[in-house]
Amino acid sequence: MRERLTTKAIKLLKTLIETPSYSSEEDQTATYIETWFRELNMPCKRIKNNVWATNKYFKETKPTLLLNSHHDTVKPNNGYTKDPFKAIVEDGKLYGLGSNDAGGCLVSLLAAFAYFYDKKDLAYNLVIVASAEEENSGDNGLNSMLSIIPKIDVAIIGEPTLMNLAIAEKGLVVFDAVVKGTPSHAAHPNENNAIYNSISVLDWFKNYTFKKSSEALGDVKMTVTQINAGKQHNAVPAEVNLVVDVRVNDKYSNQEIVDILKDEAPCDSIIPRSIKLNSSFIPIDHPLVVAGVEIGRSTYGSPTLSDQAVLSCPSLKLGPGDSTRSHSADEFIYINEIEEGIKIYIELLEKIL
Repeated sequence: MRERLTTKAIKLLKTLIETPSYSSEEDQTATYIETWFRELNMPCKRIKNNVWATNKYFKETKPTLLLNSHHDTVKPNNGYTKDPFKAIVEDGKLYGLGSNDAGGCLVSLLAAFAYFYDKKDLAYNLVIVASAEEENSGDNGLNSMLSIIPKIDVAIIGEPTLMNLAIAEKGLVVFDAVVKGTPSHAAHPNENNAIYNSISVLDWFKNYTFKKSSEALGDVKMTVTQINAGKQHNAVPAEVNLVVDVRVNDKYSNQEIVDILKDEAPCDSIIPRSIKLNSSFIPIDHPLVVAGVEIGRSTYGSPTLSDQAVLSCPSLKLGPGDSTRSHSADEFIYINEIEEGIKIYIELLEKIL
């Protein structure tokens, strides 16, 4: 059965690659995923471009495990030498946009769900969501499904981790900061030049250290990523606008980071764009993690963001493929990574189900 599901999963991935599915434009890939469920006689539901299902013998008295990955993609970059919308197999690699992030994870989870779909007496209910709008953190992705699907107790989020266990993931807060000064003609003296004022502010952001470090995720990382000021060469601007990217470890809530920077950052204003993308973690002694370690998988903390950020329950990030290939030119996943991914997902779930 596993071999048949693996074959169908790889076939579906090729179809998904050849179907453009940028964030908010995933309607066609959602339809193909619906078709995949129907071909296996598994009822599913669709909310906008999110497709979801539960196992056949779902019981409300049992805890519920969510399986989730996304079928939207970023737009291909200019470095592609192969057609990003053509599923090309060469030297054991399946090339194409979304193959690694996160198509391989999605089809592997779909195969694992199908493997357990009609098994009786499972210890957990299973819910699977093939979600939209992960890449742009949109309003109509997994976050929009949490009030629709059954309440979940623990989750596996499919992202490329080389099938190792990401037991923690950094959150994200993006800030817009302003450094003010006195606007003037460049020919006149000005002791309150906003651009010069920003030098000490930039130095503060560069050297500031948040006190609490995490064993799994290390320190909070704060980076100024954009700076904008001025419109013409002979006019000193009234302000400098900064964008600050803060990757938050599991020792802080996003609101705590906001409060700290509002109190301490030496700029005239600093405003978060959103605080909804929180850090996430799962205890090292959770049965899901213990089971993964028992089958030989290692644990680590992930610096990259995923749909874990919208969950409040313990969650584990785990999937075939390599995160370093995500969003890269000529993106690919090895066929054997998908085969191994399905095998390991099933072995892991067999231990706890």
